[in-house]
Amino acid sequence: MKTVQYFLLIIICLNFSFCKTKTVQKENKKLDFKTIKRYKTTKENGTIINDYDFVFKHQEETELSEILYDYNIKTTNQIVVVTVDSIEPYNDLQKFAVDLATYWKIGNAEKDNGLVIVLCKPCRKVSIVTGYGTEKVLTDKICSDIIENTIIPQFKEGNYYFGIKKGIEEIIQKWE
Repeated sequence: MKTVQYFLLIIICLNFSFCKTKTVQKENKKLDFKTIKRYKTTKENGTIINDYDFVFKHQEETELSEILYDYNIKTTNQIVVVTVDSIEPYNDLQKFAVDLATYWKIGNAEKDNGLVIVLCKPCRKVSIVTGYGTEKVLTDKICSDIIENTIIPQFKEGNYYFGIKKGIEEIIQKWE
């Protein structure tokens, strides 16, 4: 009887260690953005509205681009908006956004004044990622409040464009 219990204990331990190893491997995976054409093309072109999930109408995308372009010219602060239909192999939108922003080198390198808003509609998540220079003004708390109190309420109504636009307007107001 003790042999059977001992054997079951070994099987359970092996099973747990296998599951843990599998989870750690998934967390360590990340995209090589330079091998994905749409991300590489965006980097080359410097596009500031990247609607890969087709959330915005053409007019909405144009209006957001004008707001962000004018703000960049006025301040040198750069805001980029990205919509994606998946963050695979990531399981954390924030990490995906940080890696993407790092690859694209958003903002001025000396000022580190970039900000990226990433919306994954199928994941039901939105994230704001800031450069080190930006986070001195737009702290994690401020960005979180903008997401929770400005962007999300619009999303709940199905107004993705207005959620992003109002979020951008609030970011600009607080950043100036």
